[in-house]
Amino acid sequence: MAESSKIPEVSFLRFLRHSTNIVKNPLPFHLQNFQKHGDTFRLKIGINDSVIFSRDPKLAQYALQKNQRNFQKSSIQTEDLSKYVGKGLLTAEGDHWKRQRKLIQPAFHKKNIEQLLSTIQNAIDHSLKRMETGKSFDVFPIFNDLAFEVVVKSLFSNAANKEQIDRLQFITEEAQKMLVRELRQPYKGWWFELSGQIKRNVDLTDESRDILHSLVQQRKNSGKKYGDLLDMLLEARYDDGNFMDEDHLIDEILILFVAGHETTSNALSFMTQLLAHHQDWQDKLRAEAAGVDEFRPDLMKVISSASIAGQIIEESLRLYPPAYFIDRVNIEKDHFGQYEFEPGSNLLFSVYEMHRHPDYWERPEEFDPSRFEDQAGLKKYSSFYFPFGAGPRKCIGNNFAMYEMILVLLSLVRKYKIEPVKEEIEIKPLITLKPQNACVRFSRI
Repeated sequence: MAESSKIPEVSFLRFLRHSTNIVKNPLPFHLQNFQKHGDTFRLKIGINDSVIFSRDPKLAQYALQKNQRNFQKSSIQTEDLSKYVGKGLLTAEGDHWKRQRKLIQPAFHKKNIEQLLSTIQNAIDHSLKRMETGKSFDVFPIFNDLAFEVVVKSLFSNAANKEQIDRLQFITEEAQKMLVRELRQPYKGWWFELSGQIKRNVDLTDESRDILHSLVQQRKNSGKKYGDLLDMLLEARYDDGNFMDEDHLIDEILILFVAGHETTSNALSFMTQLLAHHQDWQDKLRAEAAGVDEFRPDLMKVISSASIAGQIIEESLRLYPPAYFIDRVNIEKDHFGQYEFEPGSNLLFSVYEMHRHPDYWERPEEFDPSRFEDQAGLKKYSSFYFPFGAGPRKCIGNNFAMYEMILVLLSLVRKYKIEPVKEEIEIKPLITLKPQNACVRFSRI
């Protein structure tokens, strides 16, 4: 084994000096440190606390795949996030996670998602009617509402009314805002507790759980089958033949709300802006949309034939990955390359920086969907391209999200021409990578 080297360190004083900017957007600060110290560095965030940041895809693969048994999610998800969304797939660990993943995985097989495509398309058609033409406007709120409606309709069909949907969306987004404040300003933890801000959001989460319990009971009492995700989850059995208990079911539904709508709405907002800035690719997509119309009403065939849409989505996820960081903590002492990791080391892998790393991508800052024009392209980049994570904990809903985004893009360019209204695409890194002022101009075709 090669002799270990000390991981380059960024001082707590430097962290404090930049804390105001870090709260707004930590990515420039991290980039400066990567450029100065290399692909892995340690950031001191307290007298005795530190986080190891890395944009080394080989280290990421080691932790997420090759030696994943020695790495678990950090307390950011297993404790901080779980107090708002429970112990679902995103926040659970160990045997509970394995049991839940095995139980839920079949619900997200392609054949089951295919049953939901008409529901997804109907939600898309309904939402796109809200697009304004002839003036600049921010598309994120529309895509945010669309993505949440898709999740709710896919779960509950038409069981949830508008008031319940709006309330669930509000609570989900409030919890995420609170969590961002807790993570970006850990030194204010005492104040968040004392002022009752954390309790307020936990109480809101309890309210959302009550709403979901009522919807689940309503379904159970109806005795009807709708072929939606709730039916699939209610019918799923563990190896011992038992069904999931209702509290665990609610945990999984809350996770689907968080993971299923936020990331998709962010991605669609970035894609729309990229298409506005790249009319050539927008024209290609529009031509493809016209060509695949012949396959309707077979939406799965439409999706599988939409190669241009797929390329645009992959390249957009490269430049603006919604899950822009992946966190892990090693259980036992570990060693990779020249670095040694003591037990309990907090590692944050910057997907954003790996996707723009000049050592792995040609013209990394350019929008070029042709990188992904065939399966060979995806295979070529697979060792440093992680839009849905990697390893056993790769996002369970990646196919669902891809299908939804393809249908949205095809529907969008059939009806509208998209034009830019500003030069730069702005970002707002929170729990996920969100767009800031995602303004474009639409005109009808």
